Amino acid sequence: MIKKLIKAKFSYQFEDELLEEMVETGQYIEKKKGEAMIRDGEYLRFFPLLITGLIKIMRHDGEGNQLFLYYLTPGETCAMSLTCCMTAQRSMVSALIEEDAEMIVFPIEKLEEWFSKYPSWKGFVMQAYQARFEELINSVDDLAFNRMDERLWSYLVGHHEVLDDHAIEVTHSEIAEDLNTSREVISRLLKNLEKQGKVKLSRNRIEIFQPSS
Repeated sequence: MIKKLIKAKFSYQFEDELLEEMVETGQYIEKKKGEAMIRDGEYLRFFPLLITGLIKIMRHDGEGNQLFLYYLTPGETCAMSLTCCMTAQRSMVSALIEEDAEMIVFPIEKLEEWFSKYPSWKGFVMQAYQARFEELINSVDDLAFNRMDERLWSYLVGHHEVLDDHAIEVTHSEIAEDLNTSREVISRLLKNLEKQGKVKLSRNRIEIFQPSS
């Protein structure tokens, strides 16, 4: 199964030799929605390549508060986990399965070995860093320069783009946790968006009508 998944997903991206090493050293893992993949503060013994599903990456402050950073989508790896693997540091983020996921995980020692052996892997890792860096800068900009209503709209549009669906299955409390604010604030702002005709609210579901605004 691992060979089939790796060949199907990465055959045009990596050298044949690297693909063979991935097949030999990879371990197939399935995770269900709501399960933790990485916990904040733990040492990582593997790094993942996501095949199917969706993973939410979050930052915690140690006092029960959290902040949504970005999503991992199929074909991607987590740049934050790569950094922790290479520096032997504890994870600075947590990863939660947002949609049932399949992934291949590899021993951490392969990360640097492949980085020096295979140009395609080096390019893949650098591209992952670049993409995550841009998303983190956007998160910082949101926090520093945007009002909460603007952050909420950006959050909803981002979810729409990742999920490719106008309807988002999420509670007001979950949004509040991701944006590190209160449920009451999110509910009030969502009501305002509904009055503007941008969203339609129903139980644990939000439809977006103007995702390009």
